[in-house]
Amino acid sequence: QVQLVESGGGLVQPGGSLRLSCTASGFIPGFFAMAWYRQTPGKQREFVAVITSDGNTNYADSLKGRFTISRDNAKNTVYLQMNSLKSEDTAVYYCKRGATWGQGTQVTVYS
Repeated sequence: QVQLVESGGGLVQPGGSLRLSCTASGFIPGFFAMAWYRQTPGKQREFVAVITSDGNTNYADSLKGRFTISRDNAKNTVYLQMNSLKSEDTAVYYCKRGATWGQGTQVTVYS
C-alpha cells in the first residue's frame, strides 16, 4: 500500500526556517518523481516543488531561492527546506507521488 506521511510543520516567525519531511512506504521514492504542494483555505492547491528520479528539481517561480527540495533514498524520504519564510507561506503542505497524497502538515508563519 502506497503511503506518504508528512512531518516537520509548525509555527515560525517571519524570516525563520523549517524543514518538512515526507516519508514514503509501499514504494521506493527514488524511482519516482516526488512533489510538494500547498494549500490555504479557500484557494486551490498550488505547486511548490518537484524532484525527479534523476534528481532534477523544479520550483514555483515565486519560491525559487528560498525553498529547496531534496531526497534521501536510503530513508525513503523527501525533504522541503524552507528559508526566509513569509506570512504568505502559511499553508498546509502536502507531499505527492502520482495520484497519491499525504495528509498534509501545517506551516504557520506569524509575527
